[in-house]
Amino acid sequence: YCYRIPENYPLASAAPLLCAGITVYSPMIRHKMNQPGKTLGVIGLGGLGHMAVKFGKAFGLHVTVFSTSASKENEALSLLGADRFVLSSDNEQMK
Repeated sequence: YCYRIPENYPLASAAPLLCAGITVYSPMIRHKMNQPGKTLGVIGLGGLGHMAVKFGKAFGLHVTVFSTSASKENEALSLLGADRFVLSSDNEQMK
């Protein structure tokens, strides 16, 4: 409630922004993670992780994604624009 969704905006696209989006956005603002130049680590690239990367890049942060799945690397770097990808199951990368 309290947010007006434009009539021509598809509800299926609005729902993730209102749910996962606010779940990620609120703590980022509370912890001042909206200041360009800061570094953000995102653990996992699911629904919340996607939104964290998108907000982080929009705020001008340096974003590193940590994931147990190597198949998420291209998505994190190319599609979402993360600066770095770390395979958390790889001890060398975790160093």
